[in-house]
Amino acid sequence: MVDVIHQINAVRRTLGTRTLEAGEARVLTISQAYDTDLEDLWDACTSIERIPRWFLPITGELQLGGRYQLEGNAGGVVERCDPPKSFAATWEMNGQVSWIEVRLSSDPDGKSRFELEHVAHVDDDMWAQFGPGAVGIGWDSMVLGLALHLASDASVPPEKGMEWLASPEGKQFIQASSKQWADASIAAGTPEEGARAAQETVSKLYMGEE
Repeated sequence: MVDVIHQINAVRRTLGTRTLEAGEARVLTISQAYDTDLEDLWDACTSIERIPRWFLPITGELQLGGRYQLEGNAGGVVERCDPPKSFAATWEMNGQVSWIEVRLSSDPDGKSRFELEHVAHVDDDMWAQFGPGAVGIGWDSMVLGLALHLASDASVPPEKGMEWLASPEGKQFIQASSKQWADASIAAGTPEEGARAAQETVSKLYMGEE
């Protein structure tokens, strides 16, 4: 069983923008602290053997300049690597290229913090329709998977994760995540009416109701 409310409240979510050569991009940041040391968290995030145990099967070379591919999802190239503190890579999917950076640090309470920043050019119409939850809910699912793995060292096959998201508890998680991303969008300046409409749309999409 997953304590949905506890997990949702354990995560920090922020939105912003950044000007790149190709124009303004949206920046989504998600982070959570885990009860483990920095070296173990780094290993969980960079080991080709451990990543499938909490995220997705992965192939390729997880080293500077190496290309990776997540099964049924994004692939890309590792562009920067500073163990055990950070790495950055392209995030290539459906013909679109965006960028991720993972930063690890020690919290004052002795826990280790995982922070992921996703930078992407997003069409204004798509953003208005779906908001940050379009990718944010997926990232929320990822940090949940990492939490479960670090707490129990268990493996969660992707198909089991999908089954859970279709359960009443999983749908509660989707709705709660979607609301939190809408809240972050409002805090970043999106009018509340538009943010709540996008929240409803993306929640239904993830729950298979549209």
